Amino acid sequence: MQNMADHRLYKAVVAACLLLLHVDAFCQDTRTVIGPTNPELQNGANALLAGDAQEGVRLTLAGLKQAGSTRERHTAWSNLCAGYVMLGQYETALDYCNQVLEENERHWRAYSNRALVNIKLKRYAEAEQDLQKGEALSPNARTLKAVRAMLLDAIEPVAPSIIIDDRRQPAVDEEND
Repeated sequence: MQNMADHRLYKAVVAACLLLLHVDAFCQDTRTVIGPTNPELQNGANALLAGDAQEGVRLTLAGLKQAGSTRERHTAWSNLCAGYVMLGQYETALDYCNQVLEENERHWRAYSNRALVNIKLKRYAEAEQDLQKGEALSPNARTLKAVRAMLLDAIEPVAPSIIIDDRRQPAVDEEND
C-alpha cells in the first residue's frame, strides 16, 4: 500500500515539474504569439502531463529539433529528463538534466528533476546536494518540497505507530451456537 502511495506522489511530482516547465517556457515570452511557437514541444509536455511518457518523449525529441531559443531547448531537456524518469530510464534522464545545468546553473527545476533521478538511483547524497541548490534558487517551490519529502521517506522512513490487523474475525457469540 505504501508503494502505491509513493508511486502516486511520484507521478504527481513529475506532473507538477512538467506543468511548471511548460508554463514557464510558453507564457513568459514577451512577443505576442497566437498558438504555441513549438507545437511538438507543447504536445510532448501535454502527453507527459497525461502520463503518456512514451509519446511525450517522442514529441519532445521532435520539438527539441525545432527549438528556436535557449529557453525552449532547456524546457525540452528538462521535460526529457522527467519523461525518462517516468519510463524508468534513469541514466538517460540524468544526461538531460545535466545538459540543462551545464548551460544554466540557476535552473532550479533541473535540480529538482535531477534530485528525483538521484533518489530513484539511491544516490541520496547527490539528491541532497541538488535539493540544496534548488532550494537556494527557489526556496518556496512546492515541487522541491515534494522531492525533499520523497528523499526523507527514502532515507528516514517513518514507521507507523499504530498497526491495524484486518485479519481478525468478528467475535462469535458462543451462546447462540
